[in-house]
Amino acid sequence: MRTHRRYRRTVAALTGSAVLALLASACTGTNSAGGTDDSASGKDVTITFWHGWSQDNETRAIQAEADAFQKLHPNIHVKVVGNIADDKSEQALRAGGSDAPDVVSSFATDNVGKFCSAKVWTDLTPQLKKDGIDPARTFPAAMLRYSRFEGSQCSLPLLGDAYGLYYNKTAFAAAGITAPPRTFSEFDADAVKLTAADGDGYKQLGFMPTYHGYESTPSHFLGQYGAGYFGADGKSDIATDPRVTAMYTWQKNLIGKLGGFDRLEKYRSGFGDEFSAKNPFQTGQVAMSIDGEWRTASLAEAKPSFDWATAPFPVPDDQADTYGRGYQTGTIIGIARTSRKQSAAWEFVKYLTTDTDAVVTFANAIHNVPSTVEALNSPKLDADPNFRTFVDIAKNPNSSTTPASINGGAYQLSMQNLGYAYESGKQADLAAGLAATAKEIDAAVNQAK
Repeated sequence: MRTHRRYRRTVAALTGSAVLALLASACTGTNSAGGTDDSASGKDVTITFWHGWSQDNETRAIQAEADAFQKLHPNIHVKVVGNIADDKSEQALRAGGSDAPDVVSSFATDNVGKFCSAKVWTDLTPQLKKDGIDPARTFPAAMLRYSRFEGSQCSLPLLGDAYGLYYNKTAFAAAGITAPPRTFSEFDADAVKLTAADGDGYKQLGFMPTYHGYESTPSHFLGQYGAGYFGADGKSDIATDPRVTAMYTWQKNLIGKLGGFDRLEKYRSGFGDEFSAKNPFQTGQVAMSIDGEWRTASLAEAKPSFDWATAPFPVPDDQADTYGRGYQTGTIIGIARTSRKQSAAWEFVKYLTTDTDAVVTFANAIHNVPSTVEALNSPKLDADPNFRTFVDIAKNPNSSTTPASINGGAYQLSMQNLGYAYESGKQADLAAGLAATAKEIDAAVNQAK
């Protein structure tokens, strides 16, 4: 269960300029070229693998993956080091030397554009071709999209996250709702029906639509619209894409239907931490929420006082035929360009990312979505129907992600800041706000080049 996914993504975006500076300096270091090794001929080689997982079940699971790999490759020894944040690994890659890792994983898919453009992670295209691995056939389209940048496949997906709808079945039954909503008009109606006022607050809220509401972010909502964020010319198209305007408009209108921004924000102040037993869906304060697949494990363990289930998050009414889609992100893994053990490192990365049994075993252990097409269809995969919802979302060809950018997730923060201003009434003119935000995004991208 990757409990701190959103936190890590947000921090990565906020510190994008600092990380970019580190990456730029890494490109000019004296130890900037990797090398092969004799592992293929049977020589003993030790590689170092840094990852960000920190929960006990997660660290045990990734160590088990390394142990299984070493049984297949007894001459390749893997030193596994956990709980490593991106800034620490990039600092080590910049410095180079014997203390730098050979293989690195990251939760921050937003940083792929920086990893690839700065060439601190090796482009894996030659290795993939050499071993006859076609990325387009091996990995789901959305996962492949967030692991590459401008033709460089400097990372590969290592399990994924998909976002869908969690709903309180007990509250649904009490409100006379017999099935989860499929379109936004159905969703809005259900959210209103599930909302019970209590003075100037709520006994129960159907859904928390504000952008401070944990996973209710612009990028997650836009995953239901299929927005592209950037045009063919590389410039932000959010001011001209009607899907973006439609999303901001829908969200703002839903806020009005549920009592208004101030009332909702006052209620939200009583929510517990997202990753605790006081999560507002788990406590029954909200009857529906948007969240990732990892929540199924925590809910199953917590056993809340109501029945619950999962479904794909609704889609716009004019895109009803895309129901089943969702926003996707995940963990990425790559090889440090400074590594002198490229061959051994590639064997390890290839095993973790393309061996079906390895991917399924890891996915089942930490309750994340498998990251290969074959693993998503494996009969060995966890059969829990609530988890399977997210497997199906990952398999849906309409599912999408946020594209890589040279300055990381800065454009997403710009769009979220616009969302904060628009939902609160500080920005009344959406068209003007989108135009200004698009200019801000383009200027930041140009500055990063």
